[in-house]
Amino acid sequence: MSCLLIFRNSPFFVRLLSVFWLLLACSAPAQDPTLLTAPSPAHLAEIHAVMESEIAAHHAAGIVTLVLRDGAVIHHDAAGMADREKSVPMTADKVFWIASMTKSLSVTTIMTLVDEGRLSLDAPASTWLPELGAVKLATGQPPSRPITLRDLMSHTSGLAFPPRKPTDGAQSLKGYVMELVKAPLAFEPGSHYEYGFGITVSGRIAELVTGQSFDVLMQERLLGPLGMMDTSFHPDERLRARFAKTYKTSEDGPGLVAAYNPFVMPDVSVRRMTEPSGGLFSTAADLARFYQMILSGGVHEGKRLISKASIDEMTRPHRAAGELLNYGLGWQCNLPEKASVPGFSANAFGHGGAFATHGWIDPERRLVTVFLVQNVLVTDSGKARQAFHAKVIGPPVSPQTSP
Repeated sequence: MSCLLIFRNSPFFVRLLSVFWLLLACSAPAQDPTLLTAPSPAHLAEIHAVMESEIAAHHAAGIVTLVLRDGAVIHHDAAGMADREKSVPMTADKVFWIASMTKSLSVTTIMTLVDEGRLSLDAPASTWLPELGAVKLATGQPPSRPITLRDLMSHTSGLAFPPRKPTDGAQSLKGYVMELVKAPLAFEPGSHYEYGFGITVSGRIAELVTGQSFDVLMQERLLGPLGMMDTSFHPDERLRARFAKTYKTSEDGPGLVAAYNPFVMPDVSVRRMTEPSGGLFSTAADLARFYQMILSGGVHEGKRLISKASIDEMTRPHRAAGELLNYGLGWQCNLPEKASVPGFSANAFGHGGAFATHGWIDPERRLVTVFLVQNVLVTDSGKARQAFHAKVIGPPVSPQTSP
């Protein structure tokens, strides 16, 4: 589901998709924010032992967890192993492929161009990418209205989820997007939601508008100003030395074995395509900087990086065919009546990744959580994150006992 470079019609894709939706822990009622409490220091102190217990149950090989409240780190810990075969312990500064968590950073980068008036959410996206003006439905007819940037970044454009090809990752973002927009639309723009590659296409539009490659654009507008020195689409040797290894459940028993990660290149000289939908590597500390900037309304160390209006637009649940989605623009959202991530307030938001990474922001609690792991097809993989969130959130306070 998340990285979007998985075989759509293969058993691998089906299994990964089901694991990802398990990780989202869907469809529990959202908490009344007036009853939410600050994280308990006693519960935070228990996180390490709980994560070690999850590791002992083969739900992960190693885990990094971080909690930020009111801009201060109140928990940052590592448990288990980064590389079991080489006996390398997990440490808090390990580097993880964050997969679709990338989408939130990519859309934030793109929205800085909306702030400047260089892009518009609701103008035809063919204004900047003319090929989008030639798209057709499966019937051969043109869509009833043009695809917009809003459609692309909310997964409501109708762009079909493409099959995996041997060329994936080997070509440029330009070449890949040209292939994506040749396929017939799966549905009329705005009529349905289908998680896909719209943000990849949006990243190419940003390149066309600025004349910069998307990785350079993000570096200049987001990563550099935030001091996210450990975040990159193309990790150098310094970052590669701190990679956390990927694991899956063994087919011969309950244990874990090393697994393939399609974004980890054989050496630093081999560069994969810059993928705005899922190509970033990062650390918990770097991601916390980004999330805190968003929680602070777009300001970091006194400098505004993005408007509050753009943050509100990104993190507001959008609609398709009149129905409210658990998705904004590059961000997954809780709904007042149904939480994507139970226990957090109704207006909380964030994003997960295909290999079980996850970040979440709760404005009501002034809270950020980051959970990093490298799991693919791990049985009960979602239980570790659920256990982490349970310790952060704690039991709800009843109206009688609420302060």
